[in-house]
Amino acid sequence: MPPRSTRPADNLDDDDYPAYTMGRAADMLGTTPAFLRALGDHRLITPLRSEGGHRRYSRYQLRIAARARELVDQGTPIEAACRIVILEDQLDEARRINEHLRAQGTEPQPKTSP
Repeated sequence: MPPRSTRPADNLDDDDYPAYTMGRAADMLGTTPAFLRALGDHRLITPLRSEGGHRRYSRYQLRIAARARELVDQGTPIEAACRIVILEDQLDEARRINEHLRAQGTEPQPKTSP
């Protein structure tokens, strides 16, 4: 992880900066703090802790939590919603890597069976 800037205003553009308290995050998502704790219990998001031990969430974590909430609101059990979001995130990362390799002219080779 790159070092944090010493200028507080620089953190405003950082998607990973833990700027939101649990209460504020829950308000922004239209959910409860218990829902956010459940996402942590299922290891979807792991909030950072303030010096006082309070959970703090980043914008990236709030986007992940919002996607999980969409799935739960559609009737998906929270355990399944967390797994779906993790798989979606992994797929997005694989696509980014693939696109990067294509841009470099290095196509990934399919695996062949022995």
